[in-house]
Amino acid sequence: MIKTKLLTFFLALILMTLNALPSLAQTASGTTSNTTFNAASNARPPRVLNAAELRLALEKINVVGGVLFIAAHPDDENTALLAYLANERRLRTAYLSLTRGDGGQNLIGNERGAQLGLIRTQELLAARRIDGAEQFFTRAQDFGFSKNPEETLRTWNRDEVLGDIVWVIRRFRPDVIITRFPTTGEGGHGHHTASAILAGEAFKLAADPRAYPEQLKFVSVWQAKRLLWNAFANAKGQGIAPDLTLDVGTYNTLLGRSYNEIAATSRSQHRSQGFGSAERRGTTPNTFRQLAGTPARQDVFDDIDLSWSRIEAGKMIGDKLAAARDAFNPTAPHLILPRLTAAYLELERLRPTQIIEAKKRDLLHIIQSCAGLSMEAVSTTNAASPDGQATVNLTLNNRSPAMLSLSRVRVAQVGFDETIETNLPLNQNVTRELKLSIPANAALTNPYWLTSHALTVNEIGTPQTSLTPESIPLALIGRAESPPALTARVDIKIAGQTLTYDLPILSRSVDPVRGELFRPFAIVPRASLSFDEAVYVLPNGETKRVKVRVRSNATGNTSGDVRLRLPVGWSAMPSSIPLTLKAIDEEREVEFEVKFNSNAPTSTQTQSTDSQSVEAIAEFVSKDSRLITNLITIDYPHIPAQTLQPVAAVKLVHLSLSRRGSNIGYIMGSGDDIPQALAQVGYTVTSLSDRELSEADFAKYDAIVTGIRAYNTRPALSRHQPRLLSYVERGGTLVVQYNTADADLPANLGVYPFKISRERVTLEEAPVNLINPNDALLTTPNRITARDFDGWVQERGLYFASEWDARYTTPLESHDPNESAKPGGMLVARHGRGTYIYTSYAWFRQLPAGVPGAYRLFVNMVSAGKK
Repeated sequence: MIKTKLLTFFLALILMTLNALPSLAQTASGTTSNTTFNAASNARPPRVLNAAELRLALEKINVVGGVLFIAAHPDDENTALLAYLANERRLRTAYLSLTRGDGGQNLIGNERGAQLGLIRTQELLAARRIDGAEQFFTRAQDFGFSKNPEETLRTWNRDEVLGDIVWVIRRFRPDVIITRFPTTGEGGHGHHTASAILAGEAFKLAADPRAYPEQLKFVSVWQAKRLLWNAFANAKGQGIAPDLTLDVGTYNTLLGRSYNEIAATSRSQHRSQGFGSAERRGTTPNTFRQLAGTPARQDVFDDIDLSWSRIEAGKMIGDKLAAARDAFNPTAPHLILPRLTAAYLELERLRPTQIIEAKKRDLLHIIQSCAGLSMEAVSTTNAASPDGQATVNLTLNNRSPAMLSLSRVRVAQVGFDETIETNLPLNQNVTRELKLSIPANAALTNPYWLTSHALTVNEIGTPQTSLTPESIPLALIGRAESPPALTARVDIKIAGQTLTYDLPILSRSVDPVRGELFRPFAIVPRASLSFDEAVYVLPNGETKRVKVRVRSNATGNTSGDVRLRLPVGWSAMPSSIPLTLKAIDEEREVEFEVKFNSNAPTSTQTQSTDSQSVEAIAEFVSKDSRLITNLITIDYPHIPAQTLQPVAAVKLVHLSLSRRGSNIGYIMGSGDDIPQALAQVGYTVTSLSDRELSEADFAKYDAIVTGIRAYNTRPALSRHQPRLLSYVERGGTLVVQYNTADADLPANLGVYPFKISRERVTLEEAPVNLINPNDALLTTPNRITARDFDGWVQERGLYFASEWDARYTTPLESHDPNESAKPGGMLVARHGRGTYIYTSYAWFRQLPAGVPGAYRLFVNMVSAGKK
């Protein structure tokens, strides 16, 4: 389907080579040759807990049990419940989001698709660091709104996603599984209902040795005690036993906050969705419907042993940990280090199950915090290239009277291993400089779940391994993010016991406003390439200047030839451009004249010789390498900076196109790439600020276009709506793209009344009917036919109008299968001498995706009324 093709194009990423990943036997089972603590974040040094957090951690390590919450998207989770379970009930708590939210929209920037999914992944991790839960994912794709679970499960690889849920259950081993949505459809989104359906199936299959037997090489079957639905208020029906209740508004005296207050901070991390939340206080009962498993009488955890007694030989460990908790002195936490290390030694003697390994990691964090031990491994640069060098400063500070020493440092990815015997004196920084040589075959840094659409060649003749969703190793499935590019493993002697800590190697900077910032260290090629546009449009056989920017990521000279890899029927002049970069961070720009040869045979990527949308790739070729990747950094204040390295690709669109007018004013909303698309077909586009909305002379614009959700996000726009309608009356063209229905929309959004609904057409292949093929909007200046709706991506449109004044015309109609006609996707009205258009078709997806027909129809809209 087009959804799958869209994912492939936007992600287009080179993934880690398999030999750079942790071995399946290590990661899947949680066992390693040495006991290690893995930092909760790959983007910061492991944090030392304060006294209140330490007390809570000591309470929590005495509770042996877990809860898994399952839903479909980032933001679906009940953050108050997660905070309550993790901190009040002291349970290991996790949220399994089936998707990463990459099919949604972005209120903080222009990132969409793969990049938006990466932002939302990090927003979930930021939320979990606040509410205390863990985060997992499956390989399910968020392909946008789905109206029913049948469509969702047809689009997803049902068996694969179900297997991922089973895998997470078998690894996490929850006692209770809770779904956010029911299986009966009240969740309002096909993804929501599908998540509940699959959770119910996985609840049973995780305990069945016949289901996904390949997983059983690394995990054992697991039967959770019960399956619950976190029911909506006044939910109809009943479960297998009476509903249960938990008060998630409880106040935690150690943290000084209620779980509703914690939840508001956690939920507010979903900034790309505009989910800032107010803190609430007071009792907040949540209802839980019992769906399967052993019925509970009064409490969600009835008949579940949450003590160490459930573990073979675990009671003695529980007693030691309880004694350490009871002896804890918040002003002298180091005094319980001997008790903690003794308990740790007993843990190491147990069979290394997933639960034991999780407790060992937690205990290592507690030990570190009781010692006030600061540990960081910071590179002097934020990246290095294969066959290059990195200098890392390992700094430790023992801020307790306890006797600690550093005995060994390893960086396995580069073969570094050094034995050291260095005491860690009280409150003194102990620093070791590590000189690391990056292997020539080191994998480039990329999120592991993103796939490559093309063969990636690092060294000529040596293709890098490309991971597809089907070939991702079990070791990675479910993980929220990729392992660090480099990890420093340090051995610390504490109270006579050698403990091993894994520290992600980071880079550090200081921002004058944001202060100290860390980001994960990255492996990047010697040079990266990028285009200055995402799409180049070549109307009517025109030649287009295509600019390629080459950036050096390495010291010393980097030389090669810049080329364009083009499909059949396209040519570039010159065919190659020699280039030498002499210093790190140096950038050079080269230009090619690209042309479509209308006499050439069409390739498999094209639609026809008169309308084509194809892909070109930039290459930097030397005698021993061919580099073809872009280097993208996503950086927002609320998440760590993220590195992506997709193939340096660009869309080339050849089409027959006529246009009228030349100047367009654009009122940006939540963010889209429509201005760049209009510039590609020859328009001069001016972005209008709030001040210009009140003062500018609109008469100089042939058309004014409002971006997606502009009236939702730009309050000034509503205030100055009368000026825009006056502009229409005097002969201007106003094109209003979709807005969501909310109470803040101006009453005079249109020249005549209309009402926005939540109606949408989710199937991108849904037929579009031309109600009046001779309508001026469908004929001038471009004749629109059914072919112009071929190749659309993700959806037809969203937030259609449901009611409108009779003076509007509706040139188009579309609807999903088995639904009634929806002509409200485009309303057109003459007003005075001008034209007003409300359009909720998904132009913000189609134009950046290079859909030829979308360009033709959008040009017709901004040309409306022009001669």
